[in-house]
Amino acid sequence: MDLAAIQQALRERNIDAWLFYDHHHRDPISYRVLGLPDGLMVTRRWYYLIPAKGEPVKLVHKIEAGHLDTLPGTKKQYAGWQELFDGLKQMLAAHRDVAMQYSPNNFVFTISMVDAGTADMIRGLGKNIVSAADLIAQFEATLTDEQIKSHFAAAEIIDRVTAEAFKEIGRRVRNGGTHEHDIQEFFMEAFRREDMVTDDPPIVAVNANSGNPHYEPSASRPVPIREGDFVLLDVWAKKNTPRSVFYDITWVGIVGSAPTDKQREIFKIVSEARDLGVKTVQDAVSANKPLAGWQVDHAVRGYIKQAKYGDNFIHRTGHSIATEVHSNGANMDDLEIHDERRILPNSLFSIEPGIYLPEFGVRLEVDVLVRPNSAEVTGKIQREIVTI
Repeated sequence: MDLAAIQQALRERNIDAWLFYDHHHRDPISYRVLGLPDGLMVTRRWYYLIPAKGEPVKLVHKIEAGHLDTLPGTKKQYAGWQELFDGLKQMLAAHRDVAMQYSPNNFVFTISMVDAGTADMIRGLGKNIVSAADLIAQFEATLTDEQIKSHFAAAEIIDRVTAEAFKEIGRRVRNGGTHEHDIQEFFMEAFRREDMVTDDPPIVAVNANSGNPHYEPSASRPVPIREGDFVLLDVWAKKNTPRSVFYDITWVGIVGSAPTDKQREIFKIVSEARDLGVKTVQDAVSANKPLAGWQVDHAVRGYIKQAKYGDNFIHRTGHSIATEVHSNGANMDDLEIHDERRILPNSLFSIEPGIYLPEFGVRLEVDVLVRPNSAEVTGKIQREIVTI
């Protein structure tokens, strides 16, 4: 935890304090931002208050009194509920506007961890709860130089393995056949060999299955890959090292034949929408103009709507990427939410528009890294449908 940086961020936003709270590991964000160990037995409530100025304050239960000892600040203890209430009242006495892991109307639901009862209690003390969304983005979803290196290392491996997977599909189709799940296992074996880890296996989706954005291959329902099939590969993983960062891409190809006119049309629209999203980010960053996630989605979605396929683009344009493949920075989203979080320097996110039809779907995903004065796509960019 960088206490000085957190306090500076609070002062810049005119927020009096940031209140962290947990029991039973219900708020993983707090553990990551504060650098707390994951293995603690947390059966009682703890609170940690970082003021914009001054020393932090801890409030812990007497039977779990050491849980916040790795953090700076004074410590207060409680046992009964009256002591807890009095302790919170004293902690917050000098503060009015208090940031918490809260989102009004649960809008940014991935950061809305505070339960309604706790919010009632804090408001009952006369405090104004404000969302910690932008603070979380700054302290959880911006990357160090070492993390950026880990991302590029993952990119080099995944770009290479994905190209190998397309060749492997062709080889197997022409030598006895293969299934979606077989190619998924090809990826997982490559990840093990390259010392990569992932939260879920990659998506290998054929024909109509590629029109399902979160399709999952299964050994129990094997789907063959044949000559002429349309194939979508969505691949994400990271190096098996502490604090490493994911790389996440999606490519499409055709087994052994030329794409149809419809497939070419959809690929062209999606690739141009993706490129527009990248350009929107690059132009704003190079001009030093503030840019929110919703603005990128708005530009990309508008292009696909203009092409008459707006109803077939059914998810946000992109998501924040860090140590989790779906992280807590700004998402490129004006569909599922109106994401007003700013795109920050040293942040990373996907741009992945898609058009999904009953017979096939095209999604083309790249990762964009924002530097202080520039933005770049961190891996290869698909310019034409792969001939497998």
